Amino acid sequence: MRLTEQHEQLRDSVIRFVENEINPFVDEWEQAEEFPSHEVFKKLGALGVFGVKYDEAYGGLGLDFSYSAVVAEALGVCTCGGIPMAIGVQSDMATPALHRFGTEELKRNWLVPTIAGEMVACLGVSEAGGGSDVAAIKTTARKDGGDYVISGSKMWITNGLKADWCCLLVNTSEGDVHRNKSLVVVPLDAKGVTRQKIRKVGMFSSDTAQLFLDDVRVPQTNIIGQEGMGFTLQMLQFQEERLWAGANSLTMLDRLLDATIDYTRERKAFGKSILDNQVVHFRLAELRTEVEALRALTWRAVEEYIAGKDVTKLASMVKLKCGRLTREVADSCLQYWGGMGYTWENPLSRALRDGRLVSIGGGADEIMLGIICKLEGTLPREQKEKVREPAKSDRAFA
Repeated sequence: MRLTEQHEQLRDSVIRFVENEINPFVDEWEQAEEFPSHEVFKKLGALGVFGVKYDEAYGGLGLDFSYSAVVAEALGVCTCGGIPMAIGVQSDMATPALHRFGTEELKRNWLVPTIAGEMVACLGVSEAGGGSDVAAIKTTARKDGGDYVISGSKMWITNGLKADWCCLLVNTSEGDVHRNKSLVVVPLDAKGVTRQKIRKVGMFSSDTAQLFLDDVRVPQTNIIGQEGMGFTLQMLQFQEERLWAGANSLTMLDRLLDATIDYTRERKAFGKSILDNQVVHFRLAELRTEVEALRALTWRAVEEYIAGKDVTKLASMVKLKCGRLTREVADSCLQYWGGMGYTWENPLSRALRDGRLVSIGGGADEIMLGIICKLEGTLPREQKEKVREPAKSDRAFA
């Protein structure tokens, strides 16, 4: 895909922001296991990061998804994974359905301040008993007068401790598990909402919560789109999340390879630099080639997406490859740092901890493989109905 001068200007502004406003504080925020999201998001809102692809009427820039991909890629200069992930949840995971299908009132009350960075958003899909199996969620909403009364819990919610609102997937009726769900805007200061911090292997600076909802009342007008279409709308949101993840990994992977080349060139063993060993420089060349292949796949998928094509298979491939390659690059490069790579503060050890999540969140590797196989027509017949992405009729809503 050919990027314009406008793309490059946006990329440069995001890189400058990260280098000046985020990277100097990453070590402090990683140790604190949180960052001042409202403060940072307000600055990012002023930069236009949260509304790149959204209508100007709501404070957005009115551009297409390729600009969101540029932002995601530029955020890869951040020296941790947690803060870019928190930003991506706000810009490309919790808000796409609200922008596409929300009522004017919902957009004014929730999307506008989120784009401005005045509110922090989160996405509530996963539960303790249903992560990648989205159809298995148990959180329910019953109708009472003009309200939904919501009970249940959500797990692994990025931004969950500080978020002002949640785009919540909830069962609003009985019946077919793919047709009984709805997306609902839930204010997290509502009575009956409690939050509990989850400590993780990595992504320390990004706060993660379990949300408990005990008879939480929200107006039925807070529904996004049609009742019963929540599963389909969430699957559509996942497509942008997966493309965002692929784009976000590219600069980060290049950064890890660059740092490893510099270190192995300077580190000496047995009379020569580590880099002079063929097994090392061949392996680094191989990994760089893999990153370039991922870059080509990601940008092809982005180009087809903004052209209105169905990219379910390509987005799943992007997500699968970026998760596995992130693990492979971090692990391989750490080896060449030797004992230094195994120290806590080392950039490779942090990348190893942070990057492990990519193969789990937003659809595990195994889910991506199932989707790809289904669309390739290679799944056994009895497994085809277990892998559910939007049908062609569903995609008409996009």
